[in-house]
Amino acid sequence: MSENKPIRRVAVIGTGVIGASWAALFLANGLEVVATDVAPDAEAALKRFVAAAWPALQRLGLASGASQSKLSFTAALATAVKNVDLVQENGPEKIDFKRTLYKQLDELLPADVIIASSSSGLTMSEIQSACPSHPERCVIGHPFNPPHLVPLVEIVGGAKTSEETIQRAIEFYASLGKRPVRLNKEVPGHVANRLQAALAREVYHLVAEGVVSVADVDTAVSWGPGLRWGIMGQVLLNHLGGGQGGIEHFFQQFTGPMEAWWKVLGNPHLTPEVQKKLIDGVHAEVGARSVDELAAERDEILLGLIELRKKVAKADQPKLAEHVA
Repeated sequence: MSENKPIRRVAVIGTGVIGASWAALFLANGLEVVATDVAPDAEAALKRFVAAAWPALQRLGLASGASQSKLSFTAALATAVKNVDLVQENGPEKIDFKRTLYKQLDELLPADVIIASSSSGLTMSEIQSACPSHPERCVIGHPFNPPHLVPLVEIVGGAKTSEETIQRAIEFYASLGKRPVRLNKEVPGHVANRLQAALAREVYHLVAEGVVSVADVDTAVSWGPGLRWGIMGQVLLNHLGGGQGGIEHFFQQFTGPMEAWWKVLGNPHLTPEVQKKLIDGVHAEVGARSVDELAAERDEILLGLIELRKKVAKADQPKLAEHVA
């Protein structure tokens, strides 16, 4: 595998919500994109998505050469992956489907083409087992929805993934403005989804037990810790929570209470009754707002937060350079 091979042409397999969002991001970074999907209206839906996402991408800043005209579409897999430098796969979360697809890709692609999966839960060791020739170039590149806005991407290899592939993937995603997080071990659901699942479990438990309404628990998350999580991660926030004594003082003060709370956290079962309670609560919270309206609200606030974080990071760079010097 050529370590320095530039990535200029990307194949996007599967153009649902995640694949379409990836395609928009790649185009905004000046890359050529060949998309493929077997759904009847896939090409038109993809182009509508990219056009709708473009103003937000312009607001964040387009790379030199960025153009929607660099998008092409074909229903033929072999045509889509011809002469590409990287494949971003966004197929269904079904291991049999993935293995069949990766076997085809392994046969079609030269050894130096990275095959990255957006899989949110399947492990690469399971997927790459269908690649007899070059499993070392297969890696998980799991984004957070919507990928064209949310910078996080989780990178994790399988048992046969090479270190070179992992490093190339990290460098590629970072070049797009993403914030890659490397997982040193495979775990179902990776990291961010497991964190979400842990919070969701307690949220659903509190609603199921009648402690709080759906609307109020959403308010508690988004207007409380959620605001802080948009700025810093949990451990760094704990460091601030310890005051001048930092993380050391935090553990001195809160280890006992936290461990006590852990012992009584809920373990709900999503029975039809619990699901109905959650569904009814969501519809009451949403009111007349459509899914598209909610998504637009989410994306506008996301853009504002990303722009603010970029502004702060840019202002901090001279200070950091001065400190290092």
